[in-house]
Amino acid sequence: MILIDTHTHLYDEQFLTDDEQIDRAVAAGVERMYMPNCDSSTILPMLQLADKYPQQCMPMMGLHPCYVKDDYMNELSVVSQWLNDRKFSAVGEVGLDYYWDMTWKDQQIEAFEYQIDLALQHQLPIVIHSRESTPDCINIVERKQNGRLKGIFHCFSGNVDEAMAITNLGFCLGIGGVVTYKKSLLPEILKSVSIDSIVLETDAPYLAPVPYRGKRNESSYIPIIAAKVAEVYGLSIHDVANVTTANAIRVFEE
Repeated sequence: MILIDTHTHLYDEQFLTDDEQIDRAVAAGVERMYMPNCDSSTILPMLQLADKYPQQCMPMMGLHPCYVKDDYMNELSVVSQWLNDRKFSAVGEVGLDYYWDMTWKDQQIEAFEYQIDLALQHQLPIVIHSRESTPDCINIVERKQNGRLKGIFHCFSGNVDEAMAITNLGFCLGIGGVVTYKKSLLPEILKSVSIDSIVLETDAPYLAPVPYRGKRNESSYIPIIAAKVAEVYGLSIHDVANVTTANAIRVFEE
């Protein structure tokens, strides 16, 4: 059983003293882990892991919307330069975040659109952060979709109509630990979505699945998420592994 974690911050400072996290993930069947970037300060720690574990740890390059501040143009220049200098699996994580602070909303939108253009230029998928901003993210992707744009709406938390709009655009939904939470609406929403549009993720070290909710998340918990998705779709965990892994490969490698 081969699993893929499509979104994990392996370089986060919470993992600095844990040299075995990647070994635990591989032992759990998680053979590849895709790492989204946040800003210029996370690039080198991320790339150090990618160089140490080139078969397991796949880096992305992007400016996270929560890091869009007054120096965002310089940060975008760094993203652009790195995309010219090195191979990355995706442009991410990019998008919009209206939950924490609306001060930089216009700049977030500008940065998101700019990075979508970079993705198209480099023929890379995008990995989208859309907290409290899913409709705007969908509208921007719809405007930019020229038949070549693909990617993942990471940590999907929208409704059925938004899920259908995203999948109709050719994008996948990133499903993580939230699907295991008792009050989560995701299980019912997923019943309206084909599993062919689902990929698994942890967003480690955040959003750990039950029974680890509230604790540090890690990529080795992907099988727990796969088991819940299997329950939702009435499939075996092996079937879910096969389909979601194929979906992830289609996004990142084809």
